[in-house]
Parts: sequence; C-alpha cells; structure tokens
Amino acid sequence: MSIMKSLCGWVGSLLIMAALVFNGQAAAADTKIAVIDMKQVLSTSTAGKRVEGIIKQKRDSLQRSFKKEEDELIALQQEMEKKGSAWSDKVKQEKFGAFQQKRRDFAVKQEEAGQELQRLREQHVNPILKKLEEVVSQVAAKGGYAVVLPRNVVLYSSDSIDISNTVISELNKVMK
Repeated sequence: MSIMKSLCGWVGSLLIMAALVFNGQAAAADTKIAVIDMKQVLSTSTAGKRVEGIIKQKRDSLQRSFKKEEDELIALQQEMEKKGSAWSDKVKQEKFGAFQQKRRDFAVKQEEAGQELQRLREQHVNPILKKLEEVVSQVAAKGGYAVVLPRNVVLYSSDSIDISNTVISELNKVMK
C-alpha cells in the first residue's frame, strides 16, 4: 500500500512538473524579446556624438598641456645619460632625485586628468542614459516587447530583434 501511495505521489509530481514546463513553453512562445547595442546607441546618436566631441576636446587639451612636461622629462633624462658620467655622485643624486620627483608629479597629473575625464563623461552621459531608459521603455511598449536585453550579454540573436536603430532615432528626437 505504501509503495502504491509513493508511486502515485511520484507520478502526480511528474504530471504537475510536465504541465508547468509545457505551460511555461507556451507562455515563452508568446513573449517578444529584443536586443539593443548600447555602444552603438551611445556612439551614433546625436547626443552621444556631442558628448564624445566634448570629451575628445578636453582630452586633446590635456594632452597638449602634458606635452611640455613630457618633453622636459625626456630632456632631463637625456641630459643625465649624456653628462652623468662627468658629474659627481652628489650632482648625480640631485639630478636623479629631481627627475624621479618630476616623473611622480607627472604620473599624478595624468591620473588626475584621467579622473577628470571620467567625471566629465559621467556628467554628460548620465542624463543621456536616463532619457535612453525612457526611450527604450517606450519603444518596447510600442513594439510589444516583454524583455529588452543588452546585445553584449546575448550569445546569439537575430538582427530582426535588434531595436538599436529605432532607439537611436527616437533618442535623437527626444534629445534635440
């Protein structure tokens, strides 16, 4: 008797699991999924291009300002290599110490410049991302998509479910 109850319990459990699996597959067949290439959206939208222009201008400006210091470091290093053998140990030590200090200062300035560029990027990209979230929601609702995934996390997707161009077009309209 207990074997029969156990067998009925197992069969019942299997039937319930099978029903859930088939029901889930039927629901999944009705679910529309889309993908979006965020890199493409940010690099080809008008707002994204504007931000990249601002960042490029700042990066170029910083690089120009670093060029002078970099040239000074190179000149000091070349001077140490050429004249180092004629200098006393004290002079060598002073020159080497000055060179090391300038190199550390230069590295700190480069690090600060990198952080400044990152802050600038965040300052200008975050508002775009907020609008982008709204636009993606609108495009998804209009297209009947239940899920929109970033293209870079999907192993494979058909081009037919890529809504990047539609999102770019809508984002350009919203962010004039």
